[in-house]
Amino acid sequence: MGLSPTIARPLQLITRFLQWSSAVIVMGLTSYFIHRGPRGQHTIYQEVISTISVVFFLPAFVSPFFPSSLSRLVLAIDVVFSYLWLTAFIFAAQDYDRGNCREAIPAGLDCKRKNANEAFIFLAFIFTFFGMILEVVALWYYRNENSTSNRSATEDKVNHAARQPMDAPAAPAGTV
Repeated sequence: MGLSPTIARPLQLITRFLQWSSAVIVMGLTSYFIHRGPRGQHTIYQEVISTISVVFFLPAFVSPFFPSSLSRLVLAIDVVFSYLWLTAFIFAAQDYDRGNCREAIPAGLDCKRKNANEAFIFLAFIFTFFGMILEVVALWYYRNENSTSNRSATEDKVNHAARQPMDAPAAPAGTV
């Protein structure tokens, strides 16, 4: 049976909203970390990825409605950003899960915010991954629908070509 386009479109929109919201939350938390203390390379990386994501994820909200023109672009964005978010999650896990969380940059902040940042980084990654899968499914359905309609038009042309032309002489009477 599979995932029909009527179910896939709302799922895409929900996934895209959660993806974008996670990126916005990571951007806010990381901005707070940068404001409060020393800036580490991992914190700057997370800030850059979240800020760029907030902008680059916007076409994904429209792609379910225009699969022919936007799906390839959104799919490429998803592939690239899934790796970038995975890297950001690895950096956050290295910073906050080893040793004492309070000593990680920015030092002195409680671990609740750092763990929340790590969790939302993971959510941004996983929703980007799910969005990529849903985009592939939607693109497959779109191409399948269009190739079926093109195929039937081609079959009609082939069937008409196999018939005798309309202006051909009629068969002599009595030979049917």
